Amino acid sequence: MIAIYLAPVYIILNLYILRWAYLWMGSCHSILRTMAFRTIFAIIYAIVSTSLVSGFFIKKPRVLHRALKITGNYFLGIFLYSLMIVMAADLGRLFFKYVCKVSWIHSRIAFNVAGAVCVLLIIGLCVRGIIHAKYIKVTPYEVTISKTVPDTDKLKVVLVADTHFGYNAGVIHAHELVRKINKQKPDLVCIAGDIFDNEYDAIRSPERLAKILRSIKSTYGVYACWGNHDLNEAILAGFTFHHKGDDISNVKDPRMDEFLRKSNIKLLEDESVLIDNKFYIVGRKDASLIEKIHETRKAPDQLTKLLDRDKPILVIDHQPKEFQELADAGADLDLCGHTHNGQTFPGNLTIKPMWENPCGISQKDAMTCIVTSGAGVWGPAMRLGTDSEICSIQVNFVSPGP
Repeated sequence: MIAIYLAPVYIILNLYILRWAYLWMGSCHSILRTMAFRTIFAIIYAIVSTSLVSGFFIKKPRVLHRALKITGNYFLGIFLYSLMIVMAADLGRLFFKYVCKVSWIHSRIAFNVAGAVCVLLIIGLCVRGIIHAKYIKVTPYEVTISKTVPDTDKLKVVLVADTHFGYNAGVIHAHELVRKINKQKPDLVCIAGDIFDNEYDAIRSPERLAKILRSIKSTYGVYACWGNHDLNEAILAGFTFHHKGDDISNVKDPRMDEFLRKSNIKLLEDESVLIDNKFYIVGRKDASLIEKIHETRKAPDQLTKLLDRDKPILVIDHQPKEFQELADAGADLDLCGHTHNGQTFPGNLTIKPMWENPCGISQKDAMTCIVTSGAGVWGPAMRLGTDSEICSIQVNFVSPGP
């Protein structure tokens, strides 16, 4: 419903951008002032700017649906930076006109130059953001757990989250992801949710993708938990149209579970596994997902009450929440994702007050928490101010003090 209420605002803001585009182009050349050009430009702009909505409603043919969804994701980022830059330029114009009262602000040359700078900034930022989102950085961490493990004093863990396989990421991104993971020579790979992007059919080649993920090499295997996007759910510009009364069978897609099995990824849903009698992995249900599929999730102390707390306990939880509860329950390492670290400016600034640890490493009593910014993107297919990453975590086991 929120998307419907915001629709008039979205239309007005696009008309605002379009108005300034017309004024600038018309000032640059007389041909760009003609009705024919303006009509063609308006039609193209309308098609692209409404691709978010048309992709939501047009399901077939699949090739058109896919093209509209991909276009919509790119346009979200372009719209964001176009609006920010045009508004900044407009505020600058008003400042120089009414506060500084400079005469040159009225000149055609100044207007044309300012418009050109805006266009170059928009193109530069968007191209940079799109390219940067596709590069996967390896972020190293070192963690010490005051527990001993038989026959070893260290463990290499690779944390992955928020791949969002679908319209924004496919087999090419997966190839690079697996290459970076295997290069770390991990003992264990943990995937902290949002493997999918709300629509299984968005994956162009599920069999090829599963085959690529099967090539992940690790000593103890690959374990995962679900995230809030790992379900079949209608989304328009980031807003969901799921209601509590909806049939669960329309939300839970069994193909997602089957995909993980084919990928040799072991799913943990409020479950724990003792690995080689050395350490535990606990995978949690997602706090948001359970509300949509009418399930409950166990509290941290319920998950660990039957575990041997003399052994290290590693937790995979999509959202970075309940740090204190997990620490009190005996968890030693909490591995999370979800936040994307805000993904793209200015989100990387506004995300910080919303989470105790929006990204990076933090300590809660004896428990260490690591939150990754994610290996993929959601919504706008770009990153500015953040990185797509995997985390390479060197876990050291030491004897507890007296």
